[in-house]
Amino acid sequence: MNREAKFVKKIDWLSILLYFLLVGIGWINIYSASVTETANGLLDMEQLYGKQLFFIGTSVLIIILILSIEAKFYERFSSIIYIVGLVSLLALMVLGKEINGAKSWYAIGSFTLQPSEFAKAATVLALAKFLSDIQTNINILQHQLIAFSIILIPPMLIMLQPDAGSAMVYMAFFFVLYREGLPGIYLWIGFLLILLFIITLKLGYIYTIIGTVVIGLACIFIFFRKKLKKLRKTSLALTSLVAAISFILAVNYIFYNVFQQHHRDRFTLVLGLEKDPVKLEKIRKTFGFNTNQSEIAISSGGFKGKGWLKGTRTKGDFVPEQDTDYIFTTVGEEWGFIGSTVVIFLFVFLLLRILHRAEQQKNKFSRVYGYSVAAILFFHFAINIGMVIGLFPTVGIPLPFFSYGGSGLWGFTILLFIFIKLDANRINEW
Repeated sequence: MNREAKFVKKIDWLSILLYFLLVGIGWINIYSASVTETANGLLDMEQLYGKQLFFIGTSVLIIILILSIEAKFYERFSSIIYIVGLVSLLALMVLGKEINGAKSWYAIGSFTLQPSEFAKAATVLALAKFLSDIQTNINILQHQLIAFSIILIPPMLIMLQPDAGSAMVYMAFFFVLYREGLPGIYLWIGFLLILLFIITLKLGYIYTIIGTVVIGLACIFIFFRKKLKKLRKTSLALTSLVAAISFILAVNYIFYNVFQQHHRDRFTLVLGLEKDPVKLEKIRKTFGFNTNQSEIAISSGGFKGKGWLKGTRTKGDFVPEQDTDYIFTTVGEEWGFIGSTVVIFLFVFLLLRILHRAEQQKNKFSRVYGYSVAAILFFHFAINIGMVIGLFPTVGIPLPFFSYGGSGLWGFTILLFIFIKLDANRINEW
């Protein structure tokens, strides 16, 4: 059996099948959400579904290119790819096109390119390369800081655009670090900081500080009363308490000076921070409208759905951004509970498949890369679906392989098929 035949045999065709099923179903729903009476066939480039069909076709070319490149290339040149990704984000400050208040795209004729979608794959490669280095020990503080830097530099650049939704996705990488041995204390710290942030916004910093001090001192007394002679542990606990208080005092500055107005409005809506009923109703109409209309559309689909191209709310343009961030609304209305369940099942099946293949890798680079792909896809999938059904506030996070957009589809395609290439070449056997 020649080399090409062995390679074809080792390809994870099941993951590829799931990919094309999701892309195909996504296109069907984009067609339903965007088709008009003036449309001129499937290849009408004036229509969103026509452009998406072009993006799908070019994705096939990207897949062929990725699978034809030697697998060693991705590990050897991961650092260079990461630097190129950072440069592409930085250059947006000068060359980027502003759309809806965010300078996140390069304009290429009538098309736009969003580099943040490709920066995810670049970050995955860089992180996998660093963690797979034989000299890396994630339990050493210096190595932890390097890993954190690799993960956090791209979202910091993305926040300058600003694009909070794309920046949030990088939180998924911390689950990968945890899988590779990062002490669990970091996850607890992250959870506690988020909790303190929300409580401070809701109750104010005075009550939050009082509560934090009381709980902190109680914990110090309970856990260290028999070990008070161990000054180091007691000092660490007190330092953590001071750091928590400092963070609480910084919450208002972060909220009013770092967050954009639309971010503040979303927190205001979810947490009920605005006391003026007139202002609160205005915010609700602006930022709660999408979610309310999405919930109405999905619930109207019932068990079987209204049928393809028969969604009255889809056709009536009741839900803004229905071909992008809210594409799952079309699934719920036209395909009902059955169709929604099938789509969710396909996503979960693909995620479990990636995790299964990643766990089989003996080479650390491939394993870390696979887990990173699964983490990013899961984050997008969970937040997007949760946003559409009202579990999470509205953020600009597309549904992988489903939402309209060339950059998103190409970015997710690159992310997935690099792993399929690594897995097919059995890098663990080198």
